[in-house]
Amino acid sequence: MTRFELVHLLVAQARANGFEFRKWYIAKLGLPWETTRQAVEMLCVERRYYALLFSHEFASSFWKAGERITFQVPTQSFTRRKKDGTIGTVVRKGYTRRSTRDDAWRYHLRELAVAEEPLRYMRKYLRVEEDLELDDEQSESPDPQARPFSQPESTGITIVRSNLT
Repeated sequence: MTRFELVHLLVAQARANGFEFRKWYIAKLGLPWETTRQAVEMLCVERRYYALLFSHEFASSFWKAGERITFQVPTQSFTRRKKDGTIGTVVRKGYTRRSTRDDAWRYHLRELAVAEEPLRYMRKYLRVEEDLELDDEQSESPDPQARPFSQPESTGITIVRSNLT
């Protein structure tokens, strides 16, 4: 997937969640609007997509409020005074935490800021039609009559279809 295609799909997913790309593009970049394709191409030039990725408006639309997130809490160590008055060091192991928060996008912006390749980090959270087809193939049941007419449950994830071809 090229950088242009990836940025285009990121914008499409955020727009599906309510992000006003045209309004943001004109206000934040101060460039004239022609087409969505031209705007995405302009973002890819000279790495201007960083302005989009770190925009609070984009992040809060891309990661919807209340969406379940999984993150790793690192190992922590600190000192504290014990009951007998001595100072001891407490070491807590790292662990995985799952949470549903209204401001999950703030967590992702912090992680994005420390990521070596921000676009690769964003790619992990982009759900495209090809990924869903692969997931369906892997989760097929061995018994073909197990659920003959059941509808797949809605996961609340926006599916982005690429119309670049």
